[in-house]
Amino acid sequence: MIQSMTAFASRTGHADGATWAWEVRSVNARGLDLRLRLPDGIDGLEADIRAAFTKAIKRGNVSLTLRLTMNDTAQNLSLDEAQLDRVLGALDVIQERAFTMGVTLGQPTTADVLNQRGVVQNAGNEGPNAEIVAAIKADIGPLLHDLVNMREREGQSLNAIIATQLSDIAGNIANAEAAIIERRPEAEKALKTAMERVLGNTDLDPDKLAQEMAALAVKTDVTEEIDRLKAHVTAASELLEVAQKEYHPVGRKLDFLSQEFNREANTLCSKAQYTKLTGIGLELKTLIDQMREQIQNVE
Repeated sequence: MIQSMTAFASRTGHADGATWAWEVRSVNARGLDLRLRLPDGIDGLEADIRAAFTKAIKRGNVSLTLRLTMNDTAQNLSLDEAQLDRVLGALDVIQERAFTMGVTLGQPTTADVLNQRGVVQNAGNEGPNAEIVAAIKADIGPLLHDLVNMREREGQSLNAIIATQLSDIAGNIANAEAAIIERRPEAEKALKTAMERVLGNTDLDPDKLAQEMAALAVKTDVTEEIDRLKAHVTAASELLEVAQKEYHPVGRKLDFLSQEFNREANTLCSKAQYTKLTGIGLELKTLIDQMREQIQNVE
């Protein structure tokens, strides 16, 4: 099944006095780029996330954020008495020095002392407990499931759009073939005029004459371009069909084909020498560009 590279998922949870919130966003990219913003103190979390995501997703720029909040029941305050003694001692030295120098200082409040670095510590500084870690890790699977579901829904829409665009391209190729037949009288007249001009040069040797005539014929012959365009339509349609049956990343192959589509359409326009055929070639280029914009989001 085709997946889009554009998706979003979020999830929240709580356990043992802790709450957390996940957010994951996916956009298009040439390969898989996982960018994680995770809280400290959860051993193995990054490895578990990377293992799960790389198994389910092959392409996309994926940004994942986990915000963890430990409330008072999970993160009690503790007093570092040794640090408190050091702070009080320093304050006493400062007061004595100020008195000696005739400077009057205000008395520090209890809050002033507690705000000094290291005096008050959180009992949870060692990180969340095992129950919280287990609950957080249990969210990885459901979060990834939600993200992949959205990528698949978006992929279904992309499949329908690209299939319609391929049908429109095939229709324009058929129109181009009809225009080539209409162009034939004018092409024959132009070739005849060119031949008369070339033959009028009596100094031209036979080998050079043959080269000139071959070049004139090749210059307006778009048979190969039409054949290749048809082949590209078939190949792209087959890729979509295969991807519909099972998970199969086809974005890169479709992108390559869209470049080849554009190359043939450009050549068709340059060889057209017929207003109607040129118009069809330009319409083809527009359709191909529109299709390629959609393909950029296919995994």
